[in-house]
Amino acid sequence: MKKIILTVFTFVALVSCQSDAAYEDLNRDPKNPTQVEADFLFNAATKSLYDQMTSTNVNTNVFRMLGQHWTETTYIDEANYNLNQRNIPQNHWSEMYRDVLLDLTTARENTNNDADLTQAEKDTRNAQIEILMVYTWAQLVETYGDIPYTQALNATEYVLPVYDDAATIYTDLLSRLTAAIPTITGSGFGSSDPIYGGDSASWKKFGNSLLLRMGIRVADAPGFSSLAQTAVQTAVSGGVFTSNADNASLVYSNTTPNTNPVWVDLVQSGRQDFVIANTLVDIMNDLQDPRRPYYFDENLGSGVYKGGPYGDSNSYNLYTHVGAPMLDPTNPASLLDFSEVSFYLADAAERSLSGTPALAEGFYNAGITASFDYWGVPGVAAYLAKPDVKYTSAPGTWKEKIGKQLWLAMYNRGYEAWTAWRTYDVPTFNLPVDTGNPVPTRYTYPVNEQNLNVDNYTAAASAIGGDDQTTKLFWDVN
Repeated sequence: MKKIILTVFTFVALVSCQSDAAYEDLNRDPKNPTQVEADFLFNAATKSLYDQMTSTNVNTNVFRMLGQHWTETTYIDEANYNLNQRNIPQNHWSEMYRDVLLDLTTARENTNNDADLTQAEKDTRNAQIEILMVYTWAQLVETYGDIPYTQALNATEYVLPVYDDAATIYTDLLSRLTAAIPTITGSGFGSSDPIYGGDSASWKKFGNSLLLRMGIRVADAPGFSSLAQTAVQTAVSGGVFTSNADNASLVYSNTTPNTNPVWVDLVQSGRQDFVIANTLVDIMNDLQDPRRPYYFDENLGSGVYKGGPYGDSNSYNLYTHVGAPMLDPTNPASLLDFSEVSFYLADAAERSLSGTPALAEGFYNAGITASFDYWGVPGVAAYLAKPDVKYTSAPGTWKEKIGKQLWLAMYNRGYEAWTAWRTYDVPTFNLPVDTGNPVPTRYTYPVNEQNLNVDNYTAAASAIGGDDQTTKLFWDVN
């Protein structure tokens, strides 16, 4: 992982390139070229992606509530799954399409048009772009279901794009990712790469680890058994993460506008909107989990942790607060880490997609150990020996064991905590106190799509079984 300080110029360049594609040519003065270099677009799109997946601003990202790691204090609509009051599905959709995918698409076009680059340099840059695009497309499919894909990002030709079948998109993404990884041969974007600083070996591990994740994600989906096995075996043979040093992380700066967005939301803004949810605290208390003083603040006293009732109007002073690492402006954010990969390898072993069930315990232990190491927590051996943690004695099926510990390890990565619950159906989540609404299994489609892209929206809603928060997506079959 390489720390890259994003310059103010890069940020300005990002803002300057946000015009809609349909009006791009109208806004360009031929005597004063304004085309942004691919390096800046790649850098900016990367930061936008990390910011969106990391933020805790309730206008854009409520995944920590959907994963029931945090809950709210005064304003509790989001913890009660009223996600349309602030247009959260709309804001997430717009950020991922406009500020990530569109910028990456333009970065690819500019890379291919750069006469100063060799074909090998173009191939590596395009592979880095492709990995981030596949990550983003997969996240959108896993969040909404059917989405605009083949006609997306082309406003001049498709003003109202059709929605493609989610399973078909996912199949194509697996193919795209598999094809991209071997073309990484050089440094690509080099110092403009804020994740790995152009290290090709690290990018290949990231690509393969993402391929592993996607293979496991669809392992239970109808018609995907062969594709899942191929994806997992290709990923493992190609080389996935083997330590926390491989994590796909971005290190933030201690100066704005490049600080961690959680710091912006909680410290710079002086907000007291969140406490730790009782869903998480109760489970960790029952296990006497040594990660508690690292995840949480000890504002109630040394060794005292009390979670706020999920979805209730909670007093900030009566419940456990967010821990100090999340309040650090330089705290790194991750899209994928070694702990997560280890649990997927345990899953793959149990399914005999890669290895045999006899290997699952070792990968399970590695996932927990990686989480402890990441947070700097001692005592992992004693924790692994606890009867309720030890792989051979912990309660539940292998899916429940892996799912529970994956959910615990994904603290501060709300989307993956929510998705672990959707994948493995553990732990048992609480219904929000105020409304009792069921836990969402997807985002509903944006209001703008419902109002402006009516025919295509209606067809997509019908195809997935209804545009409801509790509609199960094609891969979520348990």
